[in-house]
Amino acid sequence: MEIKENIPIVLFDNQCYLCMKFAKIINYFAGGRISMVGHYSEFGEKIRKEILDETALDMFWLVTKKRAYGGRAALLPLVKSIFSEKSKKSSVVKIDKECQQDCKTVKAVFVRSTSLITNSKIIDL
Repeated sequence: MEIKENIPIVLFDNQCYLCMKFAKIINYFAGGRISMVGHYSEFGEKIRKEILDETALDMFWLVTKKRAYGGRAALLPLVKSIFSEKSKKSSVVKIDKECQQDCKTVKAVFVRSTSLITNSKIIDL
């Protein structure tokens, strides 16, 4: 798969229960116009190696033609992408894989929610 052909892309932690739920909600509201890719999928690893840096796994990312937005910085561009009429129908990577770790605990939910607020990064492409 080519990265540029699948933009916009949301890259999320596909081993986290809360992150999976977040991705499903985004996918629902986007109506399939945003490619959903797990951090730990083959395509996700390719994106991390070619575009992102060592902070890639700390947050979810929105990859557009010009920038990659991580965490808090991705929220507004993500909302804009969801409601954009220009977005084309994207290929959606299956996101219903079960969580691989104990991630339904209150502590895990708190840690993941906090990371969304505290982590923020923009990478120009």
